[in-house]
Amino acid sequence: MLRVAVVGSGPSGCYTAQSLVQLDPAVYVDVLDRLPCPYGLVRYGVAPDHEKIKSLQNNLRTVLEHERVRFLGGVRIGTAGVPTARLRELYHAVVYCVGAATDRHLGIPGEDLPGSFSATQFVSWYSAHPDAVDDGFVRAARSAVVIGVGNVAVDVTRMLARGAAELSPTDMPQPALTALTASRVTDVHMVGRRGPSQARFTTKELRELAGLPDTQVEVGRDELALDPAYLDPADLPAAQRRNVEVLRGWAESPPTETPRRIHLRFFLRPVELLAEAGRVAAVRFERTAPDGHGGVTGTGQYEEIEAQLVLRSVGYRGVPLEGLPFDEQNGTVPHLAGRVLREGVVAPGEYVAGWIKRGPTGVIGTNRPCAKETVTSLLEDADILVREERRGDPLEALRAEGAEPVEWPGWQSIERAEAELGASLGRTVVKLPDWQSLMTAARGQGS
Repeated sequence: MLRVAVVGSGPSGCYTAQSLVQLDPAVYVDVLDRLPCPYGLVRYGVAPDHEKIKSLQNNLRTVLEHERVRFLGGVRIGTAGVPTARLRELYHAVVYCVGAATDRHLGIPGEDLPGSFSATQFVSWYSAHPDAVDDGFVRAARSAVVIGVGNVAVDVTRMLARGAAELSPTDMPQPALTALTASRVTDVHMVGRRGPSQARFTTKELRELAGLPDTQVEVGRDELALDPAYLDPADLPAAQRRNVEVLRGWAESPPTETPRRIHLRFFLRPVELLAEAGRVAAVRFERTAPDGHGGVTGTGQYEEIEAQLVLRSVGYRGVPLEGLPFDEQNGTVPHLAGRVLREGVVAPGEYVAGWIKRGPTGVIGTNRPCAKETVTSLLEDADILVREERRGDPLEALRAEGAEPVEWPGWQSIERAEAELGASLGRTVVKLPDWQSLMTAARGQGS
């Protein structure tokens, strides 16, 4: 009997567990997570108003309810938790699916001013991540700048422009809902350093901006025309061509008077965040121009955009996990087809899948083939791995290490508590936003 620990219960972890039980009829899988709740970024990264994507939780639930899969939440691995070496002693194999836990920085003056945040911090707050801090994101803001032109940038831009009628039916935590519906933000500037044909957002996400009530999307035709591919998009890949067509339509639409405006800006590179009274007050940008090789170069022309709130959305980055090798340059664990490499040599019984394996790229579905490759490698090694005897239930050993695992009934108790909270507020399900309320709910069922 092969016992495998999967560290991380997001899509990559769940797809890894699914492949294991599908391809090996005798394997048993424990899916461990630092949080008492499963689903990773599907729960804590997908925007609250994206119900169709969030419904993917139902598919992941089926994996975690499999008779040979066990969810163990609230188990920290590495620093201040169960050492990776100890985990390897408890299981024949360990697959790390820990994602990319931090964000990239701009590296410019003023980036750490009050009022300047990563998009990750903002998303965690309105998604009720228990580690999130309410920093009063929108409290004093009239104008916001979102730096980046990917789907996360579109998400946070949309959240800043949403009203109470659209946010109340979601599972957004009540404090975030109250703050966002009271927001005085009237202008949101989403800014990219390159052109519209190189933007990373998908057309579906982009089009959602035009469907926001009481909101006008503004795009400058002259700025778009700086991109040669915008002028003639015929040779662009289909996805980029559709983006350009949407932007072209908005640029040609006459302006209307609305309470809120979203400004899509291109060919502007942030060079400094400017302060007033100790807080961010504006962002200084340098105008860029295509360099003919897919990048941009500075022009020496500058522009300032007023902003009391700045959110950077310029990508994620993996962080080292104590006891595992780490490639600082790429922010990943070195591997060969998912097998962890220590100083270039395969480490028996240690594997990676998801962003910590390949970097923060792809969509949710990209994790499925990534996980399958890793599982294929693991099962090829199974005959050697099972020779190492593993006695007893790892759950008892984890408890002996000081962990207090939240099992599936504990998670179901959290779900019930969130449904009850929503009903008490006249809403649907409302997420519990902090560690104490989550653990109290979990223990109510006796995990």
